Amino acid sequence: MKIVILDAVTLGNDIDLSNLSKHGDLTLYDTTTLDQTEERIKNAEIIITNKVIIGKKELDAAKNLKLVCVAATGYNNIDILEANKRNIIVTNVKGYSTESVAQQVFAYILAFYNSTFEYNSTIKANKWQQSPTFTLLSHEIIELSGKTLGIIGYGAIGQRVGQIAGAFGMNILTAKIPGRKYENSNHKDMDFVLSNSDIITIHAPLNEKTENLISKKELKLMKKSAILVNYARGGIVNEQDLFEALKTQKIKGAIVDVLTNEPPTQNNILFGAPNIFITPHVAWTSKEARQRLVNGISENIENFINGKASKIRILN
Repeated sequence: MKIVILDAVTLGNDIDLSNLSKHGDLTLYDTTTLDQTEERIKNAEIIITNKVIIGKKELDAAKNLKLVCVAATGYNNIDILEANKRNIIVTNVKGYSTESVAQQVFAYILAFYNSTFEYNSTIKANKWQQSPTFTLLSHEIIELSGKTLGIIGYGAIGQRVGQIAGAFGMNILTAKIPGRKYENSNHKDMDFVLSNSDIITIHAPLNEKTENLISKKELKLMKKSAILVNYARGGIVNEQDLFEALKTQKIKGAIVDVLTNEPPTQNNILFGAPNIFITPHVAWTSKEARQRLVNGISENIENFINGKASKIRILN
C-alpha cells in the first residue's frame, strides 16, 4: 500500500512512527500546502492527515485512494460526502487525547482561580520582599469546591472533565446543543446552563449546529463572575463577541486553546483582550496522547488491509 502522511510535524518528532511503515510504502511530509496536496496524494492509497484539507478537487486527483486516516478527533477538513461517492473510507481515532485535554482544562482553570501567573509575576517584581507580613494578599484565590461547571459537549472528554470537577466538589450541568435530539437525558437547556454556571467549558465538534454557538446573546446570559473555556474548535465561539464581553467585563475571563484561524494572523482580536489565557492548540499534544494516536491509526490501517472494516471507526 502507498501511504502518505501530509503533515507529520503535527505528530511530533519524539514518538515512534515505525508501526505505520510496516503497512506499506510510507512517504512522510512535515507540512503540505494547498498547492502541494494534489501532487502528493495522486498515487496514494492511504492518506494520513491532521489538518490538511481533503476536498473534492483533492479527491478527484487521488484516483487510487481507498482510506483517509484523520490524525485528530475533528474531521471538518475532510469532504465526507465526496468521499462517500467514491467509496473511500474516512476514519479517526477515538479517545486518544481525553486525558491530555482534561488535564490541560484544569491546569488553566486552576491557574486562573489561583492567580498563579499573577503571583509569579508579583514575586519576580520583588513585591513579596516588600510585604510587612509573612504573606502577600495581592490577588484573589477562589476555591472550585461548590462552584458550578457547565459542560457543552458531553462526549468522552466532556465526561472526563466532569469526573475531575466532581473530585474538586463542583456541581455539574450539561447543556443541550440546539438542533440535537435528546431523549431521557439529564442535559439542561443551553440558556439555563449558561446562566447558572461559574465556568463554561466547551468540548463539542465544530459543525453547522455549533458554529458561532457562543456569540453575543449567549455571553450576555453568563454570570459577570464566570469564565469561558474553549478546548474544542475556535469557530464555536465568536471571537469578536468574546473580545467585547471581556473588554466590557460582561464575563470575568476566558481560556482558549483554539482560534477560528490557525495559525492566527498577527492582529487576532483576542490577543488584545483582557483576562484571557491563550494556548496554541496544544491541549491534545501530550507525548502519551500522540503515541496513542499513531498506534490507533496503525490499527485502523491494519484492520482495513485485513478486511476487518467492522473494527474501524468509520466516520462516513
